[in-house]
Amino acid sequence: MHSHDETDDENVYDALASADDDGRWAFGTGFDAGTAEIDAPVPEGVDRDDLATYCLMLADDALVASQRLAGWTTKAPELEEEVALANIALDLLGQARVLLARAGHLGAAEPFRVGPQDDEDVLAYFRDDRAFRNVTLVEIDLGDFAQTVAWILVLASWRLALLQRLTGSRDPVLAAVAGKAVKELTYHRDYAAQWVLRLGDGTPLSHARMQAGLEAVWPFVEELFTAHAVERRLVDAGVAVDPTELRGEVEAVLDQVLPAATLTRPDRAAVGLVGGRGGRDGVHTEALGPVLAVMQSLARAHPEATW
Repeated sequence: MHSHDETDDENVYDALASADDDGRWAFGTGFDAGTAEIDAPVPEGVDRDDLATYCLMLADDALVASQRLAGWTTKAPELEEEVALANIALDLLGQARVLLARAGHLGAAEPFRVGPQDDEDVLAYFRDDRAFRNVTLVEIDLGDFAQTVAWILVLASWRLALLQRLTGSRDPVLAAVAGKAVKELTYHRDYAAQWVLRLGDGTPLSHARMQAGLEAVWPFVEELFTAHAVERRLVDAGVAVDPTELRGEVEAVLDQVLPAATLTRPDRAAVGLVGGRGGRDGVHTEALGPVLAVMQSLARAHPEATW
C-alpha cells in the first residue's frame, strides 16, 4: 500500500487491453472456476443445504455490489474512473455467477424457478429481497465518488481477507473461485486506497467529502465480522471462513490508509442487525428493494425469454 503516484499506477486502459487466458477484457463476461466443476460432489460430512446457503451469501455480496457499482455508468467524474468502476463491477459479477451456479446445482434455485432459465438467472432475478443473503454494506446507496471509494476500500479489504483464506476450502468450487478472485480483489482494494489517499490528503473540500463518505459507510462495517450459524457449521467442516477472524487484517489496512489520508476513524454506532439478525438472514435495509427492482425488472417482465 502506498500513496498515489501517477508514474507507477497501472493504467486502466492497459488493463482493458490485457486479455485474460480466454481473450476476454473483463472476468465478469466469462469468469469461470478454473479446473473445478460446478457439479463437483459435496465434500464428505458437509450439509448440502448449508453449502448452498454459503455460496448464496458470497454470491449475493458480489452480485448486489456489482449492481450498485453499475449505477456509476455514465456518471463517474472521469472516463478512466468510469472504466475502472465498470471493470470492478464486472469482476464481482463474474464471481457471483459461478457461486450462484454452484448454489443452483446444490438445489437452491428450485423454489424460485418460473421457467427454463439457468440456475444463476433464477437466483439472480426471481428471488425477493428476503431470500437474498448479502451483508447490508453492499446494498446501501453509494452517495458521491468519495463515499464510493470508501465503500470499495472496506468491502474489498474484507472480501480479500475472506477469499484468501477460502482458497483452502474443502469445497473445490469455493477454493477455485477464491483463488482466481484474490488478484482481482487486490486491485479493487489498492485502487480504492489510492483514491482515499488522494481525496483525504487533498483540498479542504475533498478532505471533508472523503471524511463524510467514510462516516456514511462506517455503521455497516461491524456486520462484516459477525458469524452466521451456517458459517460456523461450515468452518467446523473445513469449508467456510470465520468472519470474526478477518477483523485484524481489515483493521491493518485501514490503520495504514486512514492516517496517511489524514482521515479520522469514525465513531458511529453499528447498524444492519435487527435482534441479532441481518442480511445473512434476509433482514435488509430499505435500500435493497430498489436495487433489485432495477436489476430484475426485465427478466420478470419476460420470464420465458432467452438471450
